[in-house]
Amino acid sequence: MLRHARRRPSAGFTLIELLVVIAIIAVLIALLLPAVQSAREAARRAQCTNNLKQMGLAIHNYHDAQGVFPSGYLTLKGGNTIMGTPDPLTHDTGPGWAWGALLLPYMEQTTIYAALNVDLPCQHVANYTGTRVTVATYLCPSVSEASKTYDVKDEGGAKLATFSRSHYAANAGRQEAWAYAVDDWTTLSDGPFYRNARIGVSAVTDGLSNTVFLGEHSAALSDETWVGVVPGAVGCPTPKFAFSACDVAATQVLVHSGPNAGEDPPLIHPPNSRLAKLCGMYAEHPGGCNVLMGDGSVRFASSNISQVVWPALATRAGGEIISSDQF
Repeated sequence: MLRHARRRPSAGFTLIELLVVIAIIAVLIALLLPAVQSAREAARRAQCTNNLKQMGLAIHNYHDAQGVFPSGYLTLKGGNTIMGTPDPLTHDTGPGWAWGALLLPYMEQTTIYAALNVDLPCQHVANYTGTRVTVATYLCPSVSEASKTYDVKDEGGAKLATFSRSHYAANAGRQEAWAYAVDDWTTLSDGPFYRNARIGVSAVTDGLSNTVFLGEHSAALSDETWVGVVPGAVGCPTPKFAFSACDVAATQVLVHSGPNAGEDPPLIHPPNSRLAKLCGMYAEHPGGCNVLMGDGSVRFASSNISQVVWPALATRAGGEIISSDQF
């Protein structure tokens, strides 16, 4: 008598079981991916914070050595120790060196500084090499723009120089000093950094802990540099922010809190504003941007910050009273 061998049940997955497993994996990925992205952004933001702290230390080392804070940028030959009469016809006479270049010797970047001839204009051919060097401390890892340099151009689009990028800008205050016909930045500038500034700790009567010194300015909004200001150059927004008009070259190293001169209605420029102004602070961190206070601490300024508090933080001697929990 013939016996039929019994078939053993298959040990594999059924199609339904396989689909269930795939669905579970997809759900887990969907749950974990935002957490991973959030952790990466937290690490990038922490690095950005550390960059600003290094700059804050350099600013105070500069002050210890020079007796004043670095200028926003220089239009007089000889550095920050020689003052003279600003050119009444233009905001942007040479040599143009900005706060970022002046800080290099005080943040262990003496090699880069040695490559610069600061007695010549920042765009001079002798400075072609040094002004294109990447300074890692001046770059925020959250910025999406990959290029480390950009072409400085005039209003007609002609190339004037190529400079290394910075993702940080110095605070010129509430006022937009560069927009006024009267070429008097000493009177118009109410922040700690402006053209040919020569102020020290005693001038910041609002208190160093209540005054913003530096803040973020992502290349997603417009080009910014640590190098300096080139006569005749303009700063223009990226296509994403084309509704914001081009502005003078000072906006490539300085920002202000607003409103813009002659703006109707007058608008304060909070960090990361959807109506981002070329001369405002803008970061690619969700919800706001890192700012360096005058005492060397770094705070995260929310994009929802009070329209009263934000410009108050921008002034050095406005007399405003601000508590630490207001931003």
